[in-house]
Amino acid sequence: MFDRSQNPATATTGAVAFDEGLRSHFRKVYNTMAIGLVVTGLVAMVASGVPAIATLFTKPMFAIIFAFLPMVAGMALFNGGALMNKSAADLNGRFYIFSAIFGFCMTPIFLVYAGADLARAFFITAATFAATSIWSYTTKADLSKFGGFLFMGVIGLMIAIVVNLFLQSTMMDFIISCAGVLIYTGLVAFDTQNLKETYAQSYGDEANNKMAVMGALSLYMNFIMLFQFILRLLSSNRN
Repeated sequence: MFDRSQNPATATTGAVAFDEGLRSHFRKVYNTMAIGLVVTGLVAMVASGVPAIATLFTKPMFAIIFAFLPMVAGMALFNGGALMNKSAADLNGRFYIFSAIFGFCMTPIFLVYAGADLARAFFITAATFAATSIWSYTTKADLSKFGGFLFMGVIGLMIAIVVNLFLQSTMMDFIISCAGVLIYTGLVAFDTQNLKETYAQSYGDEANNKMAVMGALSLYMNFIMLFQFILRLLSSNRN
C-alpha cells in the first residue's frame, strides 16, 4: 500500500506548515514580551514622577520589600496550579500584571540614572538581545548542555551581589556587571533555542499559546536583567 508519509509533496507541505506555525509562535512570544517591556517602562517612569512613591524607596524597609516583590509576585502569579488550570488569556493577563509590578519596583532606576543613560542602555540591550536571539534561532549548535552552567552562574551572581552589598567594592561591582551581561546573554540564547525545540503543532493552539506566554516571561526577565547589568556597566565606565 502507498504510504502518504513517504510522499515528498506531503512532507514538504508539512514542513512549510510547521515553519509558518513556528514563526507565528515566535511572533506571539516577542509581541507579548515587547508589550510587557512597554508596561514596565511606563509604570517605572510614571511612578518615579510621584514624590510620595519616590520617598518610599529611600526607606530601607520598603526598599527591601520592593527588591523581593517581583520574585514573590512571579511565584504567586505563575505557580504550578495557574499553569495547569488557567487559560492562555488568563496567563497573558497575569504577565502584564507582573510587568506592571516589576516596573513599579524599578522606579529607583529612573530616579538615579539620567534619561540619556537609560536610552543608551536600552538600545544596547535591544541590539544584543536581537542579535543573540536570531543567532540561537538559526544555529545548528546544541545549547541545551549550557543550561546547568547558566543556572549556576545566576546563583553565583546573586550571591556575589549580596556579598558586595557589604563590601561596597567598585571593582567587584564592575566584575559582577560583566558577568551578568555574559550570563544573561547566554540565557537569551538558551531560552530562544529551547522555545524553538519545544514547539509542536500537535500540542494545539491553547497549549502553544500558554507556552508562548511563559516563553515571553523568560525572555522578558532575561532582557530586564541584561538591561540592568548593561546600565551598571555603562555607569561604572563613565565614572
